[in-house]
Amino acid sequence: MRPSSGRSGQTLVETALVLPLFLMVVMGIIVLGIGVFYQQQLSNTAREAARYAAIHSATAQCPTVPRLPYQPLSNPPLSYSRCDRPEAGWPFMTGAARGVVSGMTPGAIQFAACWSGYRLAGGTGAWDAPPPGEYDIAGVPTTFTEAESVFVQCHIDGRDPTVDTSGIPCQSGLPTTDQASAASEAPGRPVANTVTIYACYQWQPPMSGFLLIPNQVTLRAVVTEAIERQQ
Repeated sequence: MRPSSGRSGQTLVETALVLPLFLMVVMGIIVLGIGVFYQQQLSNTAREAARYAAIHSATAQCPTVPRLPYQPLSNPPLSYSRCDRPEAGWPFMTGAARGVVSGMTPGAIQFAACWSGYRLAGGTGAWDAPPPGEYDIAGVPTTFTEAESVFVQCHIDGRDPTVDTSGIPCQSGLPTTDQASAASEAPGRPVANTVTIYACYQWQPPMSGFLLIPNQVTLRAVVTEAIERQQ
């Protein structure tokens, strides 16, 4: 009986040593899987928001618009609806984007959007310059080179979202800088070629203290979509 009791005691000690490590590995795999799933969901919702903004441009019945005011250059002036506007948090765009989310709290996802476009180099050219080597709105081949027609990237909270998002906070109402018309082009015509969506989510991993990971992880996603009809 004495040898059997010794083996039982040894088994209990080994179990006590190995079980916590085993549980940490298993839980770590589970939490990592949840994080990957949430990141995929966030990328999907950012892609849906970018697609919605690109489709519902200035020519839409209810356009998704940047912060810049839009005043069409026409005589008489055309009416322009700021229907889905940033001051209201782009309710239609964010509603469509949050509708594709699964497994996350849709209302906790924050969005910011900015618009970018081409302009003629030199600082005084038109913002609605066509991309180099493409066609203008009249169907005439452009003669602009990459040095003449320059792409100007918009910014969110003072940062280029297509380069680095780590410094952009995850909150609503972030300031955005869209490509703007030159002062000589009054009234302004913010014409864009692309729209960039920044989506973020504050995730609290389960059992984070047990797994030695932060109590809160900020997930971020950025998607840029080309606009068929200029903004």
